[in-house]
Amino acid sequence: MADIDFFFDLSSPWTYLAFHNVQRVAQEAGATIRWRPFLVGGVFNAVNKDVYAARSVPDNPKLIRSFEWLKDWARLAGLPLHFPSSHHPLKSVKAMRFCCALEEDQAALRTFATEAFTAYFRDQRNLDDPAELVAVADACGMDGAALLAVSESDKVRSRLRSNTEEAIARGSFGSPCIFVGDAMFFGNDQLPLVAQALAERATARHTPLHMDPA
Repeated sequence: MADIDFFFDLSSPWTYLAFHNVQRVAQEAGATIRWRPFLVGGVFNAVNKDVYAARSVPDNPKLIRSFEWLKDWARLAGLPLHFPSSHHPLKSVKAMRFCCALEEDQAALRTFATEAFTAYFRDQRNLDDPAELVAVADACGMDGAALLAVSESDKVRSRLRSNTEEAIARGSFGSPCIFVGDAMFFGNDQLPLVAQALAERATARHTPLHMDPA
């Protein structure tokens, strides 16, 4: 069992940052990550519809400042960021099906997601276009056409629904949603809390039980 469950959607800029940064947190803690693709739009529709209202007001001061902070965080992480693009917001259903098709091979999923995040947030490519997803997979040394076919299967569609429903059941309201055991954390800026939770779990594992004297 992994130490971290990282629920993610490729459409989220904060997830782009956290996907990169959580790997350092895990490495420093000696922890493992299980990458969990889900559909953030499904989460919004179920438990967080207010996000759509906020997006509909382009001069929303919170939204404007959030984009400024987003660029600051990207510079801090050393990540290129050209956002938003003309493709924002992505529907991301097809992209997340690609990810679900790879979920059983976590190394391949990590490789594909890394390339896909770069394609969207650095190169401003349209990840709602299946041809772009095939090209991203091909660039990773995968068979993009074959992956596309698998991504459209009932099994993968069901997995994406199941992952999304699981995230909602565990308390998610957006992406990224990060679990350390039953503790949930949200967003790139809560990664220090993830590190703290990992340290506390490690301490608890290595603390001997106190036995009452016979």
